[in-house]
Amino acid sequence: MPKTVSWYDRLRIERVVWSLDQRLYDLPSRTRIAHRREVRANLLTAAAGVGAGEALRRLGSPRELAAQYRDAEFGEGPRHSWLAAAMFALTTPLVLNFFLSEAANAYQQAITTPGTHADGSYTWGGVTWLQSPLTFVLHQGQATHVGGAYTPLTYVLLLAGAIACGRLWRALPRRRTPRPAAPAVG
Repeated sequence: MPKTVSWYDRLRIERVVWSLDQRLYDLPSRTRIAHRREVRANLLTAAAGVGAGEALRRLGSPRELAAQYRDAEFGEGPRHSWLAAAMFALTTPLVLNFFLSEAANAYQQAITTPGTHADGSYTWGGVTWLQSPLTFVLHQGQATHVGGAYTPLTYVLLLAGAIACGRLWRALPRRRTPRPAAPAVG
């Protein structure tokens, strides 16, 4: 006897589908959307047959189901992570900017200490290999500075760190070597 799927049941199903979808972001978007639609359709069909609670119980944990989908797509073992790569690429410049600006502020405080009234221009080489030289201009006790941009090596290190942190080489398509043909048995 078919059961009526209420709005509350649909909300419960959508919550589980959303929870599954959040765990499938490593999959290609078309595959992820296809899995999401398939699970939603199957849950609605099952909910009409056995009820939403039983359908959700039979589905099991969205976490385990997502792991099975990811294993089917990429195989078992460690995989790449776009999220880890993005986190590294977004947070490392913030931390680096903090430390580089603190180093520049320390140099500025050193040349503007009380008792020194030397107007003029001072150049500091910056943190070696990470930033360009900084030029400080002192005029009547006020200091301004220019420079201190990232060097190309810094950008290369950021890119390499994001690739290493996200293990992005695992996202490359695998090169398949053809198997040697079996000798013909005659």
